[in-house]
Amino acid sequence: MSLHIGDIAPNFSIETTQGHIDFHNWAGDSWVFFFSHPADFTPVCTTEMGRTSQLVEEFRNRKTKPLGLSTDSVAEHLKWIADVNDTQNTDLQFPIVADPDCKIAKLYDMIHPSESDTAAVRSVFIIDPDKKIRLTMTYPMSVGRNFDEMLRVIDALQLGDKRHIATPADWLPGGKVIIPPSINNDEAKKLFPEGWDELRPYLRLTQAS
Repeated sequence: MSLHIGDIAPNFSIETTQGHIDFHNWAGDSWVFFFSHPADFTPVCTTEMGRTSQLVEEFRNRKTKPLGLSTDSVAEHLKWIADVNDTQNTDLQFPIVADPDCKIAKLYDMIHPSESDTAAVRSVFIIDPDKKIRLTMTYPMSVGRNFDEMLRVIDALQLGDKRHIATPADWLPGGKVIIPPSINNDEAKKLFPEGWDELRPYLRLTQAS
């Protein structure tokens, strides 16, 4: 199954390290950072799980729930969490989906046969409170994710929803944003009374927070 931006994230019912969850019910009215890993007790995955745990307050501030997935059992996950906590100096509390039969990995197209028939690649899904997929990323098994980018993307999506803007290349919170061409100047005056810099009729930059 190939999932696209704007699709409703498929629901599932599954065991996790925090008990059984119905995905949509568990997500509630929060955003979700859903990310997969090839296997437990692997070095890159251990650092990623640790980094997510270290950033739990940053995710919470964005009303975002992390949810991990690996194609191993709950028992293996729990053993691995002890290693993550010990080596990454953290206390991992978010749930990790147990998917030994690759049911969810296949549902979300996380299995790439040229990489492995049984291990999920490093997929990322940012899912909004309406359960819509807002971003997808796929990293190879050997490359760890950039978690500053994960937080930046969530910030950009949430600000875009709130202020009806787009964000330019390398945007960081506090930086100037783009007024989309779909908003004409009359509408823009109401939405952005602080004004804007018009580099081109289609490229208008303003400050938004």
